[in-house]
Amino acid sequence: MPRRFHDAEELFPPATVLKRALAIIYDGLISIAVLLVATWIYTMIAGWLTGWDKYEQMAEAGELSGDPGLTFVLFLVLYLFFAYFWTRIGQTLGMQVWRIRIENLDGTSVSWTQALLRYGTAGAAIFVALLAGYYLGPVSLFLTVPVVIALFYPINGLSVTDRVSGSVVVQVPREARKKS
Repeated sequence: MPRRFHDAEELFPPATVLKRALAIIYDGLISIAVLLVATWIYTMIAGWLTGWDKYEQMAEAGELSGDPGLTFVLFLVLYLFFAYFWTRIGQTLGMQVWRIRIENLDGTSVSWTQALLRYGTAGAAIFVALLAGYYLGPVSLFLTVPVVIALFYPINGLSVTDRVSGSVVVQVPREARKKS
């Protein structure tokens, strides 16, 4: 059941580009820590299942670089991290600091499906940007930087991820933050 943050008639202003960017940077740092812990856990489990001696030989031979299992686990862990916060309280830790929140237009929390759409859209755009960077080199910055900026830059208050997921990122007033 979605959580109601405020009455449907009450509208909060959309979050500014600066607050969105600062929250992304803050959450990016937290994401690095989450991914480091997930990688450590994955490595411990994989080493235990494979056998430590064989796992060490595989690592020394370079057979573990580009592990699709690890890539999938990290993608899934990061989705679960963001979706948990978005569906529960509408805010990640970085969003709480900058007083912005993801919610539906009626003031309710987003669903897991909407969180997946937001995460998938951002992930796909960043993946394409990284892929272009790999194949095109530094020239791709002229293409990829505007794409990534357009992904999160709100036009008429809604970014691409907002439009795809049917949600909005709003500024939370100080008094409303204490209620929720």
